Amino acid sequence: MSPPEKLSVVVLGGGTVGAQVVRLLEEQSEDLAARVGAPLEVTGVGVRDVTRDRPGIRQDLVTDDLAALLDTGPDLLVELMGGIEPARELILRALKGGASVVTANKELLATHGAELHAAAREADVDLYYEAAVAGAIPLLRPLRESLAGDRIRRVLGIVNGTTNYILTQMASTGASFDDALAEAQALGYAEADPTADVGGFDAAAKVAILASLAFHTRVTLDDVDVAGITSVTADDVAAADQMGYVIKLLGIAELLEDGTAPGVSVRVHPTLVPRTHPLAGVRDAFNAVFIEADAAGQVMFYGRGAGGTPTASAVLGDIVSTARNRVAGSTGPGESSYADLPVLPIGAASTAYLVHLRVLDRLGVLAAVAGVFAEHGASIRSMNQKGEGDEAELLILTHAAKEDDLAATVTALRDLPTVAEVIGFMRVIGAGQ
Repeated sequence: MSPPEKLSVVVLGGGTVGAQVVRLLEEQSEDLAARVGAPLEVTGVGVRDVTRDRPGIRQDLVTDDLAALLDTGPDLLVELMGGIEPARELILRALKGGASVVTANKELLATHGAELHAAAREADVDLYYEAAVAGAIPLLRPLRESLAGDRIRRVLGIVNGTTNYILTQMASTGASFDDALAEAQALGYAEADPTADVGGFDAAAKVAILASLAFHTRVTLDDVDVAGITSVTADDVAAADQMGYVIKLLGIAELLEDGTAPGVSVRVHPTLVPRTHPLAGVRDAFNAVFIEADAAGQVMFYGRGAGGTPTASAVLGDIVSTARNRVAGSTGPGESSYADLPVLPIGAASTAYLVHLRVLDRLGVLAAVAGVFAEHGASIRSMNQKGEGDEAELLILTHAAKEDDLAATVTALRDLPTVAEVIGFMRVIGAGQ
């Protein structure tokens, strides 16, 4: 089969990332043609509002008739609109029409990934989405291809730059959550409505995609146990620092094999990370993902996780890969869900806790508290006490135990007469695990 004379590219979405993708496709057209084996021609850019000024995009390319763009029969569709609909409908239409698809839509993939993969498989075309997780960091392709022969045990990472910036500011300046969020919004790191970021939902969509690739199992957004950072206080940050930790919002996906059958745990929550761990040094809006595998051991990917140009770099990489496949008359790796492992509730996972208590400062309190931990099978690793007078504060670090047992311990501590308040508790990595 002779290679095509050129490949037509339709872009849906003319925002920051879309504009950068179009600019790079046109500015680097000669180099890209040499890499692909055929020229890439942007034939249209679909947008919701054609009246907006879009630097980097020629006005003659812009249209709000998205369906008509697909009727032109593009070779490649690049979806950068975000959201579920109409992105889902348009992608399915493009796939069924024989177009390969590149998308950065993490929410759509984490919700309807199985449907999209099935449509791509049926049409014998590619569905690529490197930019959906961690921006410019080459992460999904190594998971899907470079580590395809390995057995991955755990994936954990900082996959939301907004929350990492907020937590970095709280740790370095002592700022409250609200003040750090306001600064992130002023600098453009956080949206006017930051719920998706600070609530952990953005990270949850990304870790669902990572878990699906790592464990060859379909994991959706609904499978992820999610806790954001809105309840993290300056006192929590100070307590973590006192114990030698920093707080990070981590997405964690791990293989659990200590039960009757293997399963996968997928969760997002604020986590105490030892200062000695590589993830502890990831500051500001940067992202990093740490992978533990049988043969490769420990591998970390680090870089900018957001922004127009970094994200456009990942999109462009997918465009080149899918275009090369079109020229060669082939497709790349598709969905791998053969393992079909059950996604287990967070209670099945093992973790460690840092529990922060305010207790009555009287004889026998420590013994009573230790007794509650022992009763629920939770082993205390270390304990710090501070304060004078009628009340004192305890910081108790546990060894790793079942999440259900530790949660039951915290509930029982609240009912203990000598405990005035459970100020807070947070999960910990690297503490006796």
